[in-house]
Amino acid sequence: MRARIERGLAALGLTPPPQAAAQLEAYGRLLLEQNQVMNLTAITDPDQVVDLHFLDSAALLTIGTAFAGKTLIDVGTGAGFPGLPLKLLEPSLSVTLLDSLGKRVSWLEDVCKALSLDNVTCLHARAEEQARETGFRDSFDLAVSRAVASLEVLSELCLPYVKVGGKFLAMKSVDSGAETEGAARAIAKLGGRLLPRVDYTIPGTGIVHRVVAVEKVSPTPKEYPRRWAKIQKAPL
Repeated sequence: MRARIERGLAALGLTPPPQAAAQLEAYGRLLLEQNQVMNLTAITDPDQVVDLHFLDSAALLTIGTAFAGKTLIDVGTGAGFPGLPLKLLEPSLSVTLLDSLGKRVSWLEDVCKALSLDNVTCLHARAEEQARETGFRDSFDLAVSRAVASLEVLSELCLPYVKVGGKFLAMKSVDSGAETEGAARAIAKLGGRLLPRVDYTIPGTGIVHRVVAVEKVSPTPKEYPRRWAKIQKAPL
């Protein structure tokens, strides 16, 4: 795994810390081991873990957004993607990994201890509820999400966390153009402004993915995010 990680990071033009490849490899081993008893990922081939989890996450560092020294929240982090690889590749990040499933969060805490990481908070909470808490709302430089949900739903869950001047980065497929256009009104209502999309190729795969970037230009109105049932029933 390590050689593939190193080749992929070099292909992305990244120069990670010396320990990053070994840490990512250890993370991958822990993921595959735990996946035998817990549903963390449908991807069980080590090479695909590198390509479709680690390098896909790492590509965010190539899109022209500054990450060094920033605060970042990964909303619906699941098994830690993309937030944990970003932390390993840019150690100056202060990262919050938020997920609604307690077992996943407990496992992520164990991973962070095993990798001797600091400035990582593993938080068991619902995104739409935690966004109303002091110290979280309008508080992060960056919010990221690779969660499977429409952009208008993700924006309502994620933009409230971002401070004015910060960004929300949604990881999407390249066929998300209509979805993005359809979410523009909701994004504006939430205090955001769509930025030009960025497409990237995962090294060694030919797979092209997209980052939809949203700049926070004004505070999110207090009524958002709404309760989850309302978000689902009546997307903005």
